[in-house]
Amino acid sequence: MRDFRDAKAMAQTLRDALKAKSIPLTHSESLELVARTLGFQDWNVLSAAIQASESAAKPRKTSAVMPVAPMRDVVFFPQVMTSIFVGRDKTKRAIEAAMAGDRQLFVVTQKRPGDDDPDFAALYSVGVVADILERLEFSDGNWRVKVSCAGRAAIIRQHQGDYLAADIAPIEETRAMTVEAFAQVREILDAYEGYTKAPTPAYLGLYRLEPGVFADIAVQFLKVGIDKMQEMLETSDVITRLATILAWMKAGSSSA
Repeated sequence: MRDFRDAKAMAQTLRDALKAKSIPLTHSESLELVARTLGFQDWNVLSAAIQASESAAKPRKTSAVMPVAPMRDVVFFPQVMTSIFVGRDKTKRAIEAAMAGDRQLFVVTQKRPGDDDPDFAALYSVGVVADILERLEFSDGNWRVKVSCAGRAAIIRQHQGDYLAADIAPIEETRAMTVEAFAQVREILDAYEGYTKAPTPAYLGLYRLEPGVFADIAVQFLKVGIDKMQEMLETSDVITRLATILAWMKAGSSSA
């Protein structure tokens, strides 16, 4: 199936087909028609989405050694900027090591929130790479560390030391920019009010240009628990993520 990045070729195919039926259509008119068919406001918006997808497709590092910060009771997703609160000495050492280097940290959820000194067996294997923006130290010895979460990644090899560190490899999304993905986004937006019993936030619609980003934002509105949130983080196929979110929303709406 063609995806939205084939828009120009689709527009040309449409012009040729209509020309054969003696229906005139200019190139710009065909682009606008294809844009609306794919669910975009106009060609300018679709063009911006194409450029964004091409930028996202640039080569990434295959792996890197990173300090690891375990999190209790929360799953972080790409595109999130948030603060983490740190009290454990081992995690503090991991953050210090990250700040002494490229300021990148691997943030991952631990399986048992009550575990005060988790090892790798106590952690999920998939988390997110986060850039450390700032660190504030409180009088009680605890830290607040502001981070900007980037892409999904997985632990591929553990390193032993006085803090957790591991070789981290990025996880690439699949089926992110397809017609089916955009159709799923529209269904989720339509179902949102029925699930939450509240108006759809205007900013949620802004993420429809990138279905993978949209899925990661939308799932955070759902009350599904840590296990299911982690399941979504570990799902690299965007259409599967969107379909699962829609199913959860419909189930929640029907049981409300």
